[in-house]
Amino acid sequence: MPARQSTPAVTLLALGVVFGDIGTSPLYAVKETFSAEHGIALTHENVLAGLSLMFWSLMIVVSLKYVMLIMRADNRGEGGIMALIALATNAIRGQPHWRLPLLVIGVFGASLFYGDAVLTPAISVLSAVEGLEVGTEAFKPFVVPIAVGVLAALFALQSRGSEAVGTLFGPVTLLWFLAIGAAGVHGIVREPAVLAALNPLHALRFVMTHAVESFVVLGAVVLVVTGAEALYADMGHFGRRPVRIGWFGLVAPALVLNYFGQGALLIVDPQAVRNPFYLLLPGWALYPMVALATAATVIASQATISGAYSLTRQAVQLGFLPRMNIVHTSASTFGQIYIPSVTWILLAAVLVAVLGFGSSSALAGAYGVAVTATMLVDTLLAFFVVRYGWGYPLLLCLGATGFFILVDIAFFSATLLKVADGGWFPLVIGAAIFTIMLTWRRGRDILLERLRSSTVPIEPFLESLFRDAPQRVAGTAVFLTATPDVAPHALLHNLYHNKVLHERVVFLTVDVKNVPWVPLEERVTVRPLGNECYRVALQFGFMDRPDVWQALDEVCPTRGIAFDLMQTSFFLSRQTVIPVTGVEGGMALWRERMFAAMTRNSGSAVDYFNIPTNRVIELGTQVEI
Repeated sequence: MPARQSTPAVTLLALGVVFGDIGTSPLYAVKETFSAEHGIALTHENVLAGLSLMFWSLMIVVSLKYVMLIMRADNRGEGGIMALIALATNAIRGQPHWRLPLLVIGVFGASLFYGDAVLTPAISVLSAVEGLEVGTEAFKPFVVPIAVGVLAALFALQSRGSEAVGTLFGPVTLLWFLAIGAAGVHGIVREPAVLAALNPLHALRFVMTHAVESFVVLGAVVLVVTGAEALYADMGHFGRRPVRIGWFGLVAPALVLNYFGQGALLIVDPQAVRNPFYLLLPGWALYPMVALATAATVIASQATISGAYSLTRQAVQLGFLPRMNIVHTSASTFGQIYIPSVTWILLAAVLVAVLGFGSSSALAGAYGVAVTATMLVDTLLAFFVVRYGWGYPLLLCLGATGFFILVDIAFFSATLLKVADGGWFPLVIGAAIFTIMLTWRRGRDILLERLRSSTVPIEPFLESLFRDAPQRVAGTAVFLTATPDVAPHALLHNLYHNKVLHERVVFLTVDVKNVPWVPLEERVTVRPLGNECYRVALQFGFMDRPDVWQALDEVCPTRGIAFDLMQTSFFLSRQTVIPVTGVEGGMALWRERMFAAMTRNSGSAVDYFNIPTNRVIELGTQVEI
């Protein structure tokens, strides 16, 4: 983001990316909250109570928790659950017994994000297109096919990047919020008494007198806060100030006005509950609003897809997923990436959701589970950041986060009532991703342990090697290794088969830190080992592109070691994992087989680290785990 851009310009850009998900909630949130399936009569008092629950959910969860508290927990300006995991685990260095539980909790929350990434495009686009059947029932058979077509086109365009149309996101989303705010005012004017819902007593009275029913309603009310996590996740792209200005200055007022406008319509005409968002509009505005809503939901979907790309890249960098083919779609804007495998897996899951559930109402039950679980994880991680990272007293930390934890637990528990009605869908997706992430992380740890146990320490090895040095040949040999303290297998194989050693030898290790960015000038450390052998360590942040050649070419000369590409050869070890039973410290056989399959199909280290392909020599080895 260019530094010269003013706060209003940045705020406009943030509208489409940050608020797309939560901004399209009016399409379905009111309809589901007052659904006849909940058994709550659409009386004047019940409508006020439902609106009060929605209003105070926005204020507590979004305004207080995310905008005021969690957005303060930035990792060098970056937000999102991966950044929060890094902050929390760094904060509890003096409490090592918390590291594994926090890691598991954080990975679980990150896994559930993929369930949200599937359901957001499905429910938002489907609910927008459903406006067609409000105009005439003749459109009803075409709603699902149109939604499928829109989604398929959206995913097909991902390979071209979103930069070309990204400049339209802000203005279109601005128009969307102005339109839904104006529609809300139109409804409120018809029944101004609806403004009484600002009083929280209506919500409290409803909860006290409708114990079970209120719990069911709460599971639908949570739809108004879907997308709140995006405010924190996308903070790094725009900064806290523009996000806060956008929320309090436009988004929150527009959402509240529209929710209250729909509530006013339900007081006047309870039959409008079948689709209060579109029925709130005057007849002439219906089809223009369907077009605008479709555009807004496509933008919300694009932001979610981009979020899935970003989270995947961070997970790969931090060692929770295998390397993938990551395509940078913009030469001028960092973060514009495209991951083919993620795109087509997401599209398949989204189409299964649309075709399987068939309507936004059916999807609404599935939607809340993943969202509320992720919110609960955010709050738990935030406690450790506030307590151990910021050093606040325990009682203050419990007060600051305990209330939000109770709210999150109430929402999550309420959505669990709909597990049988579709809530199982994001949970299955999350459980699958969770298993993959933990299996890959554990498998990599076991693999490194096996490699260390079968090799020798590098410095004693070099000392003994140069007592009777092999013939040395011109050029530089760079051995990539994940275990910098031991002799790489590729070096041992090269000596065994070729009986020569290059005149300069570099042992290169790439390390990803728990920070989003590492400045280029701080990425390289060089340690001489004697006899023209060097240990070079490259450090990247989890948001950096791990460009090995750039670091070697641009930074290493300032550390006293320069590289000539035409005189440099890169030696890589490629491990073939052999799952076996009965090996101490291993995993269950099915997990070992999964890890072996992921290893075979992981992306090329050459492409991932941007190493010139014509300068690479790969040497294989088999490792039993």
